[in-house]
Amino acid sequence: MTFDVKIRNGLVFDGDGGEPRRADIGVKAGRIAEIGACAAQADRVIDAEGAIVTPGFIDLHTHYDGQISWDEEMRPSVNFGVTTVLMGNCGVGFAPVRPADHDRLIRLMEGVEDIPGTALHEGIRWGWESFGEYLSAIDALPHTIDFAAMAVHDPIRVYAMGERATFREQAREDDIRLMQGLLKEALDAGAAGFSIGRSDIHRTADGDWTPSSEAGREELVALASVMRGRKHGVLQIVNDFNLERPGDQFGEEFALVEAFARAGGRPTSISLMQRDFAPDQWKRILKETERLNADGVDFRVQVAPRGIGVFNGLQCTMHPLMARPLYQMIKDKPLDERVRIMRDPDFKRRCLAEAPVKLAGPGSSVPPIVDALIAGIGLVANKFYRLGEAPDYDQGADGSLGAEARRDGVSVMEKLYDVMLERDGKQLIYFPIYNYTEFSYDNVHKMLTHPNAMLGLSDGGAHVGTICDASFPAYLLSYWTRDRADHRIPLARPVQMLTADAADYLALGDRGRLKVGMRADINVIAYERLRLESPRMVKDLPAGGQRLLQDAHGFRSTLVNGVEVVHNDQVTDARPGRLVRFD
Repeated sequence: MTFDVKIRNGLVFDGDGGEPRRADIGVKAGRIAEIGACAAQADRVIDAEGAIVTPGFIDLHTHYDGQISWDEEMRPSVNFGVTTVLMGNCGVGFAPVRPADHDRLIRLMEGVEDIPGTALHEGIRWGWESFGEYLSAIDALPHTIDFAAMAVHDPIRVYAMGERATFREQAREDDIRLMQGLLKEALDAGAAGFSIGRSDIHRTADGDWTPSSEAGREELVALASVMRGRKHGVLQIVNDFNLERPGDQFGEEFALVEAFARAGGRPTSISLMQRDFAPDQWKRILKETERLNADGVDFRVQVAPRGIGVFNGLQCTMHPLMARPLYQMIKDKPLDERVRIMRDPDFKRRCLAEAPVKLAGPGSSVPPIVDALIAGIGLVANKFYRLGEAPDYDQGADGSLGAEARRDGVSVMEKLYDVMLERDGKQLIYFPIYNYTEFSYDNVHKMLTHPNAMLGLSDGGAHVGTICDASFPAYLLSYWTRDRADHRIPLARPVQMLTADAADYLALGDRGRLKVGMRADINVIAYERLRLESPRMVKDLPAGGQRLLQDAHGFRSTLVNGVEVVHNDQVTDARPGRLVRFD
């Protein structure tokens, strides 16, 4: 036998969390044919000397639902060793859909996930109505990596209820029956599961809460029950437990979450992060998950390996000047012209002297929390950072721009104004909005090492003007196993989280491990030189839209189904990616 590909002399982590071993891997017809000495010849040999070899990574929380319609490369995820993505999280997506509701779903995705509506309008190749037709349509297009899709609550609700599908109206019995039928159709067509969103921060582009955000217990339980008895399918939840509303509603909301999970009888996950304005909520969530698992409910948390960071800057969706009336007069001008105007001392003086105006409200997708952050910018700037060319996501309290302003004897707003003009207006200010309350990652370590934790929340494909967290896999490996001064995690465990754990959660029996007969989804990583570059804004979306991208160094090779899609950190022309259809 001649192998199609032979990966020679790498340190092989099989994905199960055990000690690595030095071995070759022979690949034939997209499968792992041999692991060991692999004496047979090969059409292509990849030298893995000095590198680690891992299964391809599985990203459980992305939003490529629209981008997949026009983007073959699936950046940025493909740049970080990801070979399979799960999209359709947070309850938003594009199927099922009637033609009359195309714009409604675009406005929803634009507001919730910060993807330009113009890009979605121009880029999405509508040609489906049912969820099954959607899957077939995107599977017919070439892609670098594999993808699976969740059935999502909001489109199902809009399809079933039409104009009545708003957060203000509860579903009737006939609405619920129709939604159950639509979910069953989606699962039968190959959906990976069902996702819901219950976050007050999630708003449509018109400023409204999402259609399903206030769905009642009867509706949620009825939909989850469609999952019961199936051999596959997961449930995914995002919930902030009504933190923006008066009083403590955690108990009431978690009771609803629990009823949803119990009704489904399938593995369930919820997003977990530390919020500054409820710093101990994550502990309450973990305690509840421990209780549910002890009672036989498979309930897990999706965690991030660093701060969930929002970028501020003149190129970004958000920044501290966006609420100043004088800046609003120039906000639509080209960047270079804005920078020229802002460098005028008189403009700067007048702009900084203004009081910010309110941005949230009817007709605005800006959530109220943004107004609160701008109003408290003096405190917020204590968590504003320059990342630098070699991005440092953990700089502590003294590294912040707030601390820099105090050392320089200038106001916080003057400091932020000047920093945003650096690099000809292209400077990005990193704001770890979640997971950095105490200016350390000690709590993140507790989340990552909790037995119910899975890696998630990268939001690949979403929040394109504010967030670039698709690099989570590379950061998890480099920071937590190599670069952190203390509380390092043995390398085999993060590899397991990125591979076998994710595959087992989804019931994907053909990937996530390096074993004979498994799919040849494989990473060859120069571990000692693995590093990230700082994000950068590029204009490569349809209709001239822009997004943040980030590059990595150290990915010597990434194979999808035995075909190389990344070679020495560069995406190749190969397009072996296909839909993962569950049955």
